[in-house]
Amino acid sequence: MAMGADGPRKRATIKDVAQAAGVSPGTVSNALSGKRRVDSATQARITAAIERLGYVPNLAARGMRTGRAGTIAIFSSMPTAVAAGAARLGFLMEIAASAAIAALESNTALLLVPPIEDPVRALSTIAFDGAILVEPETEDPYLSLLAARGVPTMVIGPATEDQPLAVRIDYRRMAETLFDHLHDVGARDILLVVGQSGRASNIAFREVFSQRSTAHGLPGQEIVLPEAEAERGAQAALRAHVAEFGAPDAVLVPIDAMATGVMAALRELGLRVPGDVCVATRYDGIRARSESPALTSLDLHLDQVAELAARGLVGALDTGAGAMVVDAPEPDLLVRGSTVLS
Repeated sequence: MAMGADGPRKRATIKDVAQAAGVSPGTVSNALSGKRRVDSATQARITAAIERLGYVPNLAARGMRTGRAGTIAIFSSMPTAVAAGAARLGFLMEIAASAAIAALESNTALLLVPPIEDPVRALSTIAFDGAILVEPETEDPYLSLLAARGVPTMVIGPATEDQPLAVRIDYRRMAETLFDHLHDVGARDILLVVGQSGRASNIAFREVFSQRSTAHGLPGQEIVLPEAEAERGAQAALRAHVAEFGAPDAVLVPIDAMATGVMAALRELGLRVPGDVCVATRYDGIRARSESPALTSLDLHLDQVAELAARGLVGALDTGAGAMVVDAPEPDLLVRGSTVLS
């Protein structure tokens, strides 16, 4: 409660704001929630009244009226070895930062849930209205957890009958773009280093790699690793591959943490990038940009992807829509020193 010259001052209410602005309480509520459009002149009067009266919305009371927590959560089941390290949650954090802005513009808070071992226990007492799930596995533990709680969930990844809320990612297009680039710069012994999980990105990269390799008459060798092994696993696996088969002339490694391990192994082996081996990865994150040379990768337009997911989820919560699928922007190839000599 604010203090006035004569003692405690009564906290301003939404009715006080409405009276000061010359509008109905419902119009003030619409202006605050953003659910219905309020013309600019009316919005300006309401904003001035709020500032003059020192009005602060009672979020707890609003939650009791609407039955909503006013919060959405963002999850990923990517192992810590992939999400942490030098990337500082890289891929997930980049999406979360943009999603948080879009959510706040709809008067909704975003809760970032980092990779955790026991999501059921950790989330049992946290209230949120909906969830964004980033690149789930086929049998993702979060999918079953959220379904059991009846939480509307927007997937960033594949859209399926079981997951009708989605920002659809074209993983095949990503794989084709990177493979074709490596082939175009002259690579003829391309090695794929990929995650073992049932994540849609892993599946698409393996399918495209096999098809493209067969079509071009290339060996099409793969290293398939548990994602949890990430950088160290890729480093050791590439060393072993070179010892047995010799060095490839290119490595396509979609997961950026594994790309860091591949680069470390190539340095240990005295192989030049790109003079001896070209390297390309999927995500244009801090790992790709800080390597020497920097890695050819894809601009996935994650800021736009995150905004689509956050706005789509909040919209679905407001309207009760059970299905909403939008396509993510097409990625752009960023050619850097790991595949082309400057």
